[in-house]
Amino acid sequence: MRAPTLSRERALWATGLRCVAGVDEVGRGPLAGPVVAAAVVLPDERARFRGLRDSKLMTAAEREAAAVLIRERAVAWGLGAASVREIDRHNVLRASVRAMRRALAQLTVSPDFVLVDGLPLRDLGYPHEAIVGGDARCLSIAAASILAKVARDRLMTALARRYPAFAWETNKGYATRAHLAALDLAGPTPHHRRSFEPVGQLELFAAVGMDART
Repeated sequence: MRAPTLSRERALWATGLRCVAGVDEVGRGPLAGPVVAAAVVLPDERARFRGLRDSKLMTAAEREAAAVLIRERAVAWGLGAASVREIDRHNVLRASVRAMRRALAQLTVSPDFVLVDGLPLRDLGYPHEAIVGGDARCLSIAAASILAKVARDRLMTALARRYPAFAWETNKGYATRAHLAALDLAGPTPHHRRSFEPVGQLELFAAVGMDART
């Protein structure tokens, strides 16, 4: 698989849009934990970021090392998050947009244009282009995906120390067999998404004094 490039950024720079930010988020699918987004503005120096690729194709150690490089060499970077409460109140897509906007607001430069992974986002608040599979094609989006993934993984590992039964240090809040078994036995924590199955179902049955397994 080809590594992501700066070709889309360079095309935008050529039109006079000098500050182009890549944005990505992680954590839409898990049963627990926030959505975390990152925004990254890169210089036109591909060689300084050799080895960056879609965060899903990297090991945890590779992502950690890449995150250090990005923070040191990017023009600017920022992180943003949306809480479980916001996910339950607004739905996960709208919460993801909130996290992206917060990440963009953390940049020390004001982006002229944004490249975002996925589909167009009506409420992003910035002129942008959506690129399906952007984290595998666009270097600034790939950098953002790495920072967001590292930040969220660290957060879920920290939360795992408070709720060891759920093994969040390994599953990061996703619906693994171990996570579901712990949820069935112990019930949801304040960090579980009540709007997601099966968390909401368990709470519904508990509210009427029934066991969801019967």
